[in-house]
Amino acid sequence: MRGADRKRAEVLRMMLDPVRPDVPADIVRRATERGARLLRRRRAARRVIWTLLIVALIVFGVWASAAHPWSVPPTETTPPLEDW
Repeated sequence: MRGADRKRAEVLRMMLDPVRPDVPADIVRRATERGARLLRRRRAARRVIWTLLIVALIVFGVWASAAHPWSVPPTETTPPLEDW
């Protein structure tokens, strides 16, 4: 038997088996709580990422306005004057 045929036979056997495993009564409540917890974590992570991005942009803006990285530094073509 190939792998796919074996899997198909096992699935058919499980579907036709009259004895089914017991499902916990509170499975819906637990799944709902877990889903809500995952959503809260994702939402919190998204907020943290956006907050860090906004803070980084503000810090960059403040640094750029103070340092003026776009302006050309003055050239020093003349040597300094010493003992005239």
